[in-house]
Amino acid sequence: MECYIEADALRKAFGSLVAVNDISFRVGKGEVLGFLGPNGAGKSTTMKMLTGFLPPTSGAARICGIDITARPVEAKARLGYLPEGAPLYPEMTPAAFLDFIAGIRGLSGAEKRNRLEELAETIHLKEVWRRPIETLSKGFKRRVGLAQAILHDPDVLILDEPTDGLDPNQKHEVRQLVRSMADRKAIIISTHILEEVDAICTRAMIIDRGTIVADGTPEQLRQGYDSLDAMFRSLTGRKEEAA
Repeated sequence: MECYIEADALRKAFGSLVAVNDISFRVGKGEVLGFLGPNGAGKSTTMKMLTGFLPPTSGAARICGIDITARPVEAKARLGYLPEGAPLYPEMTPAAFLDFIAGIRGLSGAEKRNRLEELAETIHLKEVWRRPIETLSKGFKRRVGLAQAILHDPDVLILDEPTDGLDPNQKHEVRQLVRSMADRKAIIISTHILEEVDAICTRAMIIDRGTIVADGTPEQLRQGYDSLDAMFRSLTGRKEEAA
């Protein structure tokens, strides 16, 4: 399996707080990795290091073999990232925002027009295409964010809570979209929705307090437990240490 995402001993400290502690893993082409963990476990920090938005304290991250810190522009050309929260430039419309992103990604002319039309249809943005992003619902904002992440058809997708704010039908559509792309990409999805792991992930990794506590297929992680939920609570439900 061709390796598209590599994390080698990634560590991130904020003063005395170690948010991510020497994490190493690989994600190959065709894999959809569900990245799980309780709030504050280090998921988003790890994803920000993988995408070059946050420099690691130590260790390295590579996208398609390209070091994200040493060669960020080249690495990010192969990467699509949906971060937490809404897209930037809330005063812009989805049409203007995605046109702007397409230009940054090197698309122009008929290729750009065709791609934007395809995204408006695929992500179901036509009804809000000319409305300011700041006026959109949380669900539509997430769709705009997802559209910018996949616009340039990257080899790697890193999606932080991609179905957050979506209704059940919209979640189903996003999951179908991810499945349709999965065989030709490496995808990491951070989620709190354990049913999403069963629905679209070929592999799941659980992080707790900055370290990996489980890594395997959903079936492997479920062994010995009544459900993924029971497994998750068993591995991450420790009582807080006394102050």
